[in-house]
Amino acid sequence: MDTAVSVLNVTKNYGDVEALRDLSLDFPRGQLTSLLGPSGCGKTTLLKIIAGLLEPTAGNIEIDGKQITGPGEDRAFVFQDFALLPWANVLRNVSFGLELRGVAKSEREAIAEKYINNVGLTGFEKSYPHELSGGMRQRVGLARALSVDSKVLLLDEPFSAVDEQNRRKFQEDMLELVRNENKTFIFVTHSIEEAVYVSDQIAILLPRPSRVSEIIRPKGFRSAGVENIRRSKEYLDIVDQIWASLRNYVE
Repeated sequence: MDTAVSVLNVTKNYGDVEALRDLSLDFPRGQLTSLLGPSGCGKTTLLKIIAGLLEPTAGNIEIDGKQITGPGEDRAFVFQDFALLPWANVLRNVSFGLELRGVAKSEREAIAEKYINNVGLTGFEKSYPHELSGGMRQRVGLARALSVDSKVLLLDEPFSAVDEQNRRKFQEDMLELVRNENKTFIFVTHSIEEAVYVSDQIAILLPRPSRVSEIIRPKGFRSAGVENIRRSKEYLDIVDQIWASLRNYVE
């Protein structure tokens, strides 16, 4: 397995609370790995440590074999609450990361327009966040993360604030992005069905102090086409297998 990101014996304490304990996990390059587990098991904490937004109490994170010491251009974060600039239109929001890197206006706007189109928002370039639906705002956040061309995309429950119809469309779009973008996706979700649908690898985390309970790698059911995945016996069997592993930890 070609590893892009390695979590090496990471422990994270908040005062007397031990959130993560000696957790190790590899993320394959060019694939999507979901972090799945009960509420409060440390999924977002681990994601923020990988992003460099939190420091581990012990252990370290490596990207392409090099230890990280904080945020970097090799990683981009898609927040659950969108984190858009309310005073900026869609084009400015999507190009903002490139603006911070000093990319010329014409170049950054051309890149932003490409990803605005890729996420289905062509025609909304001049719209402001308050004029968009929740699903559209989430697409802006995703386009912004893609536009900076980071090798690793970190997604913290990116579809949790949208309705079921939009969520299913986002999931289909995510499969397309993983196929086409050649990036490493690390995806936090509470949904077993969503994790099985979008993931090349699923890491099941136990309640705190969190550690990896099980790694599941769904195999061949995507070859039948996205519209048939949820009817696949393998898909249904993996959903049941994961629920059997987690049901005792659900309060």
